[in-house]
Amino acid sequence: MPMGKLYLIPTPLVEDEVPLSYMPAQNAELLGRLDYFIVEQVRTARRFLSRAKLNLAIDTLAFAELNEHTAPEALDALLLPLLNGRDAGLMSEAGVPGVADPGADLVALAHRKGIEVVPLVGPSSILLALMASGMNGQSFCFNGYLPVKPGDRVARLKELEKRALRYRQSQLFIETPYRNDALVAEMLKTLQDRTRLCIAARITAPDQYIRTRTIAEWKRSAPPSLHKIPTLFILGE
Repeated sequence: MPMGKLYLIPTPLVEDEVPLSYMPAQNAELLGRLDYFIVEQVRTARRFLSRAKLNLAIDTLAFAELNEHTAPEALDALLLPLLNGRDAGLMSEAGVPGVADPGADLVALAHRKGIEVVPLVGPSSILLALMASGMNGQSFCFNGYLPVKPGDRVARLKELEKRALRYRQSQLFIETPYRNDALVAEMLKTLQDRTRLCIAARITAPDQYIRTRTIAEWKRSAPPSLHKIPTLFILGE
């Protein structure tokens, strides 16, 4: 029996988007025939599939959760249906699965087991922010979350700034949304005036905010409050 395929299904970056607005027709067609989904939260996934209006009988679908609480030894069981010939869709809470997402471990295991992995087209906050920033898209690095402790965070910011200025490598990172404003204040206090900072918030939403300015310019024109707003930051030359 041939093994099933693991499809990596992008989802909207903000919940109030119309799901199909960023979903190619081929993604919608595929979603309409899958009946097994591996997701971060079942509730969110069911809501997304319902809003996508794909005429799916949601109650007949099988869901398995994969998130930060999933034990490594539980991953094998998630792929067992695929080994028995059933296709599966892997979905993140927002954006593309496997990037800054616990799904990466499952994808790695699928490769080790010889399961075909199929990435689908969809919105990535990392690439969309970089595209809109005007910073170097030839050389860049996504650094995930910064340290929580103030001293460690300042040291990390200086390290990223050094890389950005010395190597012309765009440095991307995120923060827990309720700490965004504190992070911005720290950057304005810590970084050099000539360093460029892009702030990209609620990307793809009608009220998205994407601005690139030097630290000196941000000091003269303070950014809006980003409290509890999904935001991506980029440092560059």
